Amino acid sequence: MPDKVLRSLQNPAGNLCVDLFVREDGTFGYEEYRRDAEDARGWFPLRRYAHQVFGTEALALAHARSTIAWLKDPE
Repeated sequence: MPDKVLRSLQNPAGNLCVDLFVREDGTFGYEEYRRDAEDARGWFPLRRYAHQVFGTEALALAHARSTIAWLKDPE
């Protein structure tokens, strides 16, 4: 079973996003994605963060906000 995305946050330009997800084992994580306007294939994972494991969605979000520059200011 694939991870279930709980929330997807986009930057103002709409070319970067972070997905917060829960795994089948109940742990949480996040990944940053990008899309290029000239590439119609969609979103591409940057493969930097998905391997990290958090006990709650809130901890995953806090870590994402402390790590990803464009997420540092709350929405």
